[in-house]
Amino acid sequence: MYDVRIPVLVVGGGPVGLATALFCGRHGLRTMVLEKRDDTSTLPRAPGLQARTMELFRAAGLGTDIRALEMGDSHPYFEGGIIKVRTFAEIDDAEVLEVPSLDGPTVSPERVMGCGQDRYEKVLVAKARENGADVRFGTRLVSFEQDADGVTAVVEETATGRRYTVRADYLVGADGASSRTREDLGVQRAGRGTVFNALSVYFRAPELEDLLKDRKFILCYASASGGLMGLSRLHGRDPWLAAPLYFPEKGEKPEDFTDERCVEIVRQAAGRDIGVEIVDKVPWRGAQLVSETFRVGRVFLAGDAAHVHPPAGGFGANTGIHDAHNLAWKLAAVLKGWGTDALLDTYDAERRPLGTAMSEQALVRNRIRHGYATDQDRGDFVDDVIITLGYRYRSGSIVAEPGARVLSPELQLTGEPGTRAPHVWLRRGAEQLSTIDLFWDSYVLLTGPGGGAWAQAAEPVARKLGVPLRSYSVGASEELQPVDRDWAEAYGVGADGAVLVRPDAFVSWRAERLTGDPQEILADVLNRAACQG
Repeated sequence: MYDVRIPVLVVGGGPVGLATALFCGRHGLRTMVLEKRDDTSTLPRAPGLQARTMELFRAAGLGTDIRALEMGDSHPYFEGGIIKVRTFAEIDDAEVLEVPSLDGPTVSPERVMGCGQDRYEKVLVAKARENGADVRFGTRLVSFEQDADGVTAVVEETATGRRYTVRADYLVGADGASSRTREDLGVQRAGRGTVFNALSVYFRAPELEDLLKDRKFILCYASASGGLMGLSRLHGRDPWLAAPLYFPEKGEKPEDFTDERCVEIVRQAAGRDIGVEIVDKVPWRGAQLVSETFRVGRVFLAGDAAHVHPPAGGFGANTGIHDAHNLAWKLAAVLKGWGTDALLDTYDAERRPLGTAMSEQALVRNRIRHGYATDQDRGDFVDDVIITLGYRYRSGSIVAEPGARVLSPELQLTGEPGTRAPHVWLRRGAEQLSTIDLFWDSYVLLTGPGGGAWAQAAEPVARKLGVPLRSYSVGASEELQPVDRDWAEAYGVGADGAVLVRPDAFVSWRAERLTGDPQEILADVLNRAACQG
């Protein structure tokens, strides 16, 4: 007998674990989340939410709630990019290191947003619970075992020591860089290891705003503090966040950084004897390590448990949330009876190559910002919008010939299988929506005015395979009318072509025109997209 029976057990209640519970709940799956902390984060970590992340929150029904947390318009800070100064008092002489491309009106219906983890975690908890999640703070995973039918976990309430067992169909380890889940699975990691050591220093310094002269930036590096120090700007200034480096090889350790020393470091970086109040200090490592697999049987790894890397680019929490979204719809497909174990295998096939490529890009950015980049590094640099929105999947669920690499040099959202479906504004009656709003809990077949044969074939094919499928016709006189550009051109098809898009908004298959029996073609394509055999 088990004390609790649940379809999905999530270990870790940070942004990735909470997003997993939220997305699963939106697909009708009950989850339990175990988080050893007593509550949500009190520190404004992971403050940059990418356009793709905002798309996922939008699709899950909390985009408005998250956007309401934005303090003013944070977009100009992203546009200000990454800069470097000797001291903050010399902000007029700032050197621009990077001005990343992050979004755009033809790229996404959403924009990047600055918001600390301390604020958006609260919304994720509330919305996850609204969608049926049992989020348990002050609770840790003690051990787990898996068999052919599920996972049995022993968990403990940290305040009382009470232990009980949880039986789940699947377990998701979203428990961070030091993941207990990964360690118990025996999954090894490959990569460069530790690249640098840093200390996040949260502080208040009212005079600092005057020194910066309202200069907009994501991150400002100061070199006058005895070692490069980065000042984050996205989450606001109460408190500020700075990250001085320290060097264990020189005998330095976090305990050496007393409040008094941190105050002096901030003042050196400021170039003025300003008032500084230290709020908190958190040591951390900038490392690059990717797990050799993201799946072992019925257990999956997501977020930092699967891939860690330097924070340059702000890919960490965002990529983990994207992991969660990719996995959630596949778990729902299997637990609802129409997905297969082979579909679950595509989680590793799709997310691990991206995790590796993305972590390499974080390393490239780290070398550029710290001043020791090579010409090869600069040549390897891929713009942020490609890493966050323009990556490509290759797996059994993508009905296309493999070949294109995960990150291409240019952004190519053209409807090619394996890429995120292009964003086109549509009108449906009085409603305006994006094509991205069409994708969530089913496959979607998009056709043009000449695609009636595809639409007629879709319903019987989907019914026979038991796969959820919606069909939409897009055109000037159709149900969905393009507003800003030609839909067929954006998706790379003719008037009688068709595109099959997965629940996660990634294109699985595309036919530029109708050649053959649409029912036979769709039966084969949908069968392969759902990995039914």
